[in-house]
Amino acid sequence: MNTENGALKKPWLNSYEDGVPEHVQYNEVCLPDYLEQSANDFPDNMALTFQGYRLTYRQLNNMVNQMAACLDDFGICKGESVAILLPNLIPCVVAYYAILKIGAIAVMNNPLYSDRELEHQFVDSGAKVLITLDLLGNRMIDLRPKTQIKQIIYTSIGDYLPFPKNLLFPLVAKKKKLAADVKSAEDVYRWKDLIAKYAPKAPPVDISFEDVAMYQYTGGTTGVSKGVMLTHANLSKQVQQVAAWFPAFNKGEEIMLGALPFFHVFGLSTAMNFAIYMGWGDILVPKPQPEPLLETIHKFKPTFAPLVPTMYIGMLNDPAFANTDMTSIKGCFSGSAPLPVEVIRDFENKSGAVIVEGFGMTESTPVTHINPFAGGKRKVGSIGVPIPDTEARVVDLCDSSREVAIGETGELVVKGPQVMKGYRNMPEETAGTLKDGWLHTGDIAKMDTEGYFYIVDRKKDMIISGGYNVYPRDIEELFFEHPKVQEATAIGIPHAKRGEAVKVFVVLKEGETATEEDMIEYCKDKLATYKLPAEIEFRKELPKTNVGKILKKDLRAEEMAKH
Repeated sequence: MNTENGALKKPWLNSYEDGVPEHVQYNEVCLPDYLEQSANDFPDNMALTFQGYRLTYRQLNNMVNQMAACLDDFGICKGESVAILLPNLIPCVVAYYAILKIGAIAVMNNPLYSDRELEHQFVDSGAKVLITLDLLGNRMIDLRPKTQIKQIIYTSIGDYLPFPKNLLFPLVAKKKKLAADVKSAEDVYRWKDLIAKYAPKAPPVDISFEDVAMYQYTGGTTGVSKGVMLTHANLSKQVQQVAAWFPAFNKGEEIMLGALPFFHVFGLSTAMNFAIYMGWGDILVPKPQPEPLLETIHKFKPTFAPLVPTMYIGMLNDPAFANTDMTSIKGCFSGSAPLPVEVIRDFENKSGAVIVEGFGMTESTPVTHINPFAGGKRKVGSIGVPIPDTEARVVDLCDSSREVAIGETGELVVKGPQVMKGYRNMPEETAGTLKDGWLHTGDIAKMDTEGYFYIVDRKKDMIISGGYNVYPRDIEELFFEHPKVQEATAIGIPHAKRGEAVKVFVVLKEGETATEEDMIEYCKDKLATYKLPAEIEFRKELPKTNVGKILKKDLRAEEMAKH
C-alpha cells in the first residue's frame, strides 16, 4: 500500500488497517443526495428511531422534501441562513437536510445557550427562519425583534411518539416540563401542522460542491464565537473519509447511537451525517445522560457508538451499567477530550466493545485523526494517526515554517479536504488560522516514530466541561460587566464528573464586597448551565507578566497542586 517515500513522509500509513486507503476516490455528491440514495437503496430500513417511534428512509426523505418545499414557500433563497435550535429529535435531522437541499445555509445552535449567546449567532449568521422547541418558543419570540428572523417553527418532544406514549404525553408533559404552550404571535408555526400542508416535492436548486452549506459556531479566545464556514464538499468528503476508515462496516447493516448532540460538529458528522450516508438506523437520544444512554442501548441494541468521555464515565459509574447488555456494540469512537486510560480499559472489559480515540476541530468538520480500529495498532493516550487524504505536521511555536523533530513538541497543523473555507466575515482571523491551506490548531502536540500524534497541551485556555467547549473569555467578559468587579480571569479545574469545571478569580473594586454565591447567582441567567463557575476565588491581585497579561498558567499550576 505504501511507497517507500510515502512511508517515510507519512509514517502513519504503515499503521492503517487493511482496506483503508491513503487516498479516497471521492464522489462529488452533497449530503441530501446521499439521503436520496439511502432512501432508494434501503427504503424500508429504519432511518430514525425516537423513543420507539420509527421513521423509514423513504419517510425521512419525504419529510425532508416537505420541509424543503415549506422553506422555499417562506421565501428562503439559496445562500440564505436558517437557524436550528434543537436537541437530537426527528425535526432536527429533517430541518438540517431540508436547508441543505434548497442551497440554504444551516446554522446549528446549542439549546443550552443563553439568549445573549444565541442573539450573537442569529445576528452574525443573518438567519431568516428559526426552527426550535416549544420549551424555548416564548423566549425566541421575545428575542426575534433583535434579529433578522421572520418565521419561527416549533416542534414538541411529543410530536413523534409511538402508541401509547403519544396518548399519555399530553397528560403529563407540562407537569414534567417536557412541553410548553407557545403564545400566539405572527409568523409562528407548529412543525406538524406546517409540514402537513406541503407535498414532498423540493424545489430544484443548483448546488455547487464548493458552496457554503453551514455556519458552525465555535468560541474563541477573542471572546466572540466565530462562524466556521463549512462547504458541501467539507461535509460530504468528511463522511466519505470516515467510511473509508471503517471498511469492515457495510451500508444498510448497522445501528448508530445518536447521542452526541447534532448541534455540535462531532455529533453532526459522526452520529448523523455518517449514519445517513451509510443507510444505517439512528437511535436519537436528546439528553445523553447515563440513564437514558443505558436504557437506549438495552432497548435498541445499537452497534456503533460515537461518544465523549463524560458519557463513558457516566455510564460506567451508573449502577445500571452492570446489568446492561452492551454486547450489541461493535465499535465506539471517542473525541472532544482525552479519555482516561482506566476508563477505556474498564469500559472495554465490561462491554466487549473497542473504543478508538480521535481528534478534530470545528474548523475541520471535525475529524482529522483516529486510532486504527481493527488490525491496526491502537495507542492509548494518542489521538491516533491522520485519516486518508489528511496531512499533519508539528511545527515550531515561533516559526510555523519549521517542522520540529520527531518526539519534540510544537503546534499541530493539518491539511485536508475537510478543512473549512474560513470564518464568516473575519478575514484576519481566517488568515491567522489558515496559512497556505494548513489549519493551525493552536494545540501543542508531538508525533512519535510511527506517526501517532499526542496532544500535550490544549489550546491555551479552553476548558472542556462535560464534553462542551467553554471559552474563558466568554465568562470573563461577563464578569467585567459586573459593577463591583475590577478584574476577572477564568480557568479550568479538575472535576470528578465533568472532567473540568470553571473557576473564576475575581479582583473586586476598592471598597466593594461580594460573596461567591452572589457571583454565581449573577451568572445564572447569562450563561449556559455547563459554563457556570463551580468556584469563585477573590484575590487582591492577579499574577501578571511585565506587559500586564494575566498568567493563567501560574493559576492553573496552583490549582493542580491542590488536586
